[in-house]
Amino acid sequence: MPASRLRTSTLAIAINAAFVAAALAQQAPSVAQLDAVQVTADRRSEDAKDVPVSATVLRPEYLDALSTSASDVRVLAGKAPSLNVESSNGRVFPRFYIRGYGNTDFTTYASQPVSLVYDDIVYENAFIKGFPMFDLASVEVLRGPQGTQFGRNTPGGVVKFNSARPVLGASEGYASVSYGTHATSSVEGAINLPISSDWAARLSLLQQHRDDWVTSQASGQELEGYDDAALRLQLLFKPSDDFEGLFNAHARKLNGTARLFRANIFRPGSNQLVDGFDEDKAYIDGHNAQELTTYGGSANLTFSSGDITFHSITGYEGISDYYSRGDIDGGYGAGAFVDPTQPYGPGFIPFSVETAGGIKSLDQFTQELRAQSNYDGPLNWQGGLYYFYDDVQGESYDYDTIGGGALSGYDLTRQKTNSWAAFASLDYQATEQLDLRAGIRYTHDRKTFDILQWDRDSAPPVGGKTSGSKVTGDVSATFALTDAVNLYARAARGYRGASFGPPSPGVPVTVASPETVDSYELGIKADLWDRRGRLAFDIYSMDIKDQQLTAVGGTSNAVQLINAKKSQAYGAELDFELLVSENLRFGLNGSYNDTEIKDAGLATSTCSPWVCTVTDPLDEQGRAYIDGNRLPQAAKWIGNLNARYGIPMGDGAELFFYTDWSYRSEVNFFLYRSKEFVGQPLFEGGLKIGYSWEAGKYEASVFCRNCTDQIRATGAIDFDNLTGFINDPRIIGAQFRASF
Repeated sequence: MPASRLRTSTLAIAINAAFVAAALAQQAPSVAQLDAVQVTADRRSEDAKDVPVSATVLRPEYLDALSTSASDVRVLAGKAPSLNVESSNGRVFPRFYIRGYGNTDFTTYASQPVSLVYDDIVYENAFIKGFPMFDLASVEVLRGPQGTQFGRNTPGGVVKFNSARPVLGASEGYASVSYGTHATSSVEGAINLPISSDWAARLSLLQQHRDDWVTSQASGQELEGYDDAALRLQLLFKPSDDFEGLFNAHARKLNGTARLFRANIFRPGSNQLVDGFDEDKAYIDGHNAQELTTYGGSANLTFSSGDITFHSITGYEGISDYYSRGDIDGGYGAGAFVDPTQPYGPGFIPFSVETAGGIKSLDQFTQELRAQSNYDGPLNWQGGLYYFYDDVQGESYDYDTIGGGALSGYDLTRQKTNSWAAFASLDYQATEQLDLRAGIRYTHDRKTFDILQWDRDSAPPVGGKTSGSKVTGDVSATFALTDAVNLYARAARGYRGASFGPPSPGVPVTVASPETVDSYELGIKADLWDRRGRLAFDIYSMDIKDQQLTAVGGTSNAVQLINAKKSQAYGAELDFELLVSENLRFGLNGSYNDTEIKDAGLATSTCSPWVCTVTDPLDEQGRAYIDGNRLPQAAKWIGNLNARYGIPMGDGAELFFYTDWSYRSEVNFFLYRSKEFVGQPLFEGGLKIGYSWEAGKYEASVFCRNCTDQIRATGAIDFDNLTGFINDPRIIGAQFRASF
C-alpha cells in the first residue's frame, strides 16, 4: 500500500475511533475501574490521557512476571508498541529501537537515538544501559523525539525507568525468590526504613544466576551462565512541604560468559536454522568470558517557593571494570584460508578470529537545573539548563586462538564528550477543551577522539575532533472531545550529535555527521465504559536527515560509520486495556512500522558471495546499494497480548492465572539484504499460575517464559561464515513472594 493511502486510511481510522470512543465512553457506570496511569513525559506526573505523546507504561505486576526467569532489559522487546531491544553483547550493551529507529553499532562509543533515563539520569553509554530492572514503580516508553525536556540524543524516544521511592514513616518491604530451568534463579527484595520524621531510606537488592547450559563440542567449555548482582540505596529527606532531597547510590557486578556466537547456523539460501540445530551445543575453540562493574549516584533536590518549583538533578555514572572476550568466528580450527589440511568447522570457516573489548575507565557526569511554574491560571512554563560530560577509555584486544590464545594486538582509545543545553516550554490552557504546548531547546556538543596506545602491525590512525549545535523543539495541541476522550496532534524535531567510529587494522577513525529527525503524530486517548476500558491510538510519520548508520564488512568485523541522506518511517500504534470484570483484566497493544532508507548512491560492503545470498543490486566494487531497504532490526509488526484472571477463594485469598504473548515480524540484521541474514518472526509467551493469601501479602506461583521454546536467531555476525546468536530458551520454574 502506498504511503499516502496508508496515511489517509489510518487517519480515517483515527477519526472513526474518536467518535466510537466518545460514544462508548458514555456507557453506564460500573463498580470496578482501571487504576489511573501516570506518565512524566513533561517532567511532571500527569494522567496519560492528558499528555500529547504516544506512551506506554509497564507497571510492577507485569514487570514482576517478566523478571521471574532472571531476564535482563532485553525482555522489554515487544512488550510495548514499536519497541525492540537486542544485543550482540549479551546482558550488557542493549540496543533500543523505537518505531524502527535505532543503531546497530556495537563499539565502545556507540551512540543511540533512543535514550535510557533511569531515575531522571540519562544513561548515555550502552554499557551502563544494561543496569538491571528491579524494585521499579514503572517503566515508561515515550515514542518520538523527546529532546525538549530530556538529556541528549533522544530523537527516537525515551525508555524511562522509575524506581520505587522511599516513603516517610513506613516500615515495609518485600522479598521475591524464583528458581527454574538451568538453575535459573532470581532473588529480589527491598526494605523501606523510617529514620526520623524527615528521613526515610529504601534499600533494594537483586541477585540473578543461571548455570552454564551450553557445551562446546570443540573445547569442552561450559557456556551461557552468569551471576548478576545489583543494589540501590535511596535516602529521602523531606523536612517540609517546600523542600525535598532524594539521594541515590547504586552498583552492579556481572560475571559470566560473553555472547555466544555460533558458526554456520543458517541454512544457505534461507534464514532457517540448519537441520538438527541444537541450542545446547556450540563449537567454539576460543576463550569466552565477560565481567562488568558499574556504580553511580545522584542527588535530586526540589525546592518550592510559592508559584515556582526549582529542581537540581546531579548524576554520576562510572565503570571501573569491563572485559568481554569471545570467539567471533563461532567455530573451531585455523580455517580453510590458513591451513586447509587441518580440521575446521562446523561448515566453512575461512580463518579463526578471537577478540575482546574492554573499558579501562568510564566517568559520566550530568547536571540539570530546572524551574517550573505552578500557577492557577491557564499559562504555565518550564525552563532550565543541562550539562553532560563523559570520559571513556576503551580497549580492543586480538588473540591467536591457534597459538594458545596469545595476545596478538591491542589498542587503547579515548573519547571525551562535552554537551550543554538550554530549554524552555509553555503549557497554555486556551479554552476549557483546548490545551496547547510548545518547547524549544538549544544543544551544543563537542567530542574528541584520541589514540592512546596502538600495539599493532599497522600504523596508528589519527584521532579527531567534532562539534555542532542545533535548535530543536516541539508543538502540540490536545482537544477534549468529551470528559473521557482527548484528541491530540504533535510535531517535534530531534537531534543526535556527530559520532566517532573507533579504528581497527586497515580502517581509520570514521565520523558520522549529526542527524535530525522531524516527527508528526496524530492520536486519540480515551477512558471507556466509566474507566473499565482505556484506549490510545496514534498514527505518525518521521523524516530522518543524515541518519547515522553502522556498516560492517564481510571479510572484516570492523565498524564504519556512514550517513544516509534521508530515511523515512511511518506507522500506527495501539494500546488497549479492558477490565472485563472485577476478576478479569485484558490488555492488547501493537504497532505497524514501515521504514525505508532513501539514498540512491549509498552502498556498503557485504558478506562474501560464496557465503550468503545478497539480494540487493551491486556496484562495480561488489558493494550493495541499500536505497529502499528497511532499517536494521526494524520490525514492521509488533504485538502483545496479556490477561489476568483471578478466582477469589475467601478470606483475602485468590487463585490467579496470568499470561502474556509477544510477536514481532521478521527483521533485517544488516543494512544490506540477504536471504540468510533476515531474522524470522519471533513469537514468545509467558504463563504464571499462582495462589495469593492475606490480601496479596503472600504469593506462590509456577511460571514459564518462552513457553513454546521457540528458538530463533536474533542477530548475526557479518563475517565470512553464517554466524548468528539466538534468543533465550524456555525457562520453567516456581516463585514465592512475600510483603511485609
